[in-house]
Amino acid sequence: MFYTLFKYLMFTPVVRLVLRGKISGAENIPKHGPAILASNHIASADAYVLPALVKRPLLFPAKAELFRGDRGLGSKVVAIFMKAINQVPIDRANPKDRLAALAPILERLVSGGLVCIFPEGTRSPDGRLHKGKTGVARLALAAKVPVIPIAIFNTYKVKGPLGIPWLRKPLAVVGEPLNFDEHAAGLNDHDMLRWVTDEVMFAIQQLSGQTYVDAYGSSVKAGTVSAAEVETIVRARPGGGDPPTLQPPIAVEDEN
Repeated sequence: MFYTLFKYLMFTPVVRLVLRGKISGAENIPKHGPAILASNHIASADAYVLPALVKRPLLFPAKAELFRGDRGLGSKVVAIFMKAINQVPIDRANPKDRLAALAPILERLVSGGLVCIFPEGTRSPDGRLHKGKTGVARLALAAKVPVIPIAIFNTYKVKGPLGIPWLRKPLAVVGEPLNFDEHAAGLNDHDMLRWVTDEVMFAIQQLSGQTYVDAYGSSVKAGTVSAAEVETIVRARPGGGDPPTLQPPIAVEDEN
């Protein structure tokens, strides 16, 4: 109820009427049933522009810390808001069991929901497209649902009337669905997860036209990958090549 209230009384009128936001290719988003929307992430406004432009309710994975409300009044307000609009927390404390951390999202997909993910995991530090994290592949293979690539544009804040921060005609371009069902057996195979993720990122790149950097955006932000190093790992596209061949499970003889 609160999601619908905020969407249609606040975000949609502002984004569509005031900011003149538009969506192209919306027919590629199924009217019913589960799917994953995978988008580039260029600005903080992406998180409210996309839900305003997409008709169906969207679920965004959010870090569990946002739901705790244990860092002062501001964090309490954020926690109340996240719970009110029916988003779900992702516990990233155990990186060794990433699929378990994604369980709440899988539940939404199994129940027919529409999930939106920014595979880069953080906003682009330089406007370019960065290496995707494999969570999108884990979800797609585990739930056997299509991944729909999206490129978002014009969500950077610019100086508007009276110097007020503004957005100018935000745009979301939706591509055709990608189906990876035939590769579901590779759910626990690192090479397969990377290949699927790279294919999703390539589809996003084709829509966005961004230059691709083969490094995580978080690493660039943290400085573990220097500006000079970034220039040496610019690639024409993410990944490439055929899907990896899965190794058959090793048979174990029954001693009895």
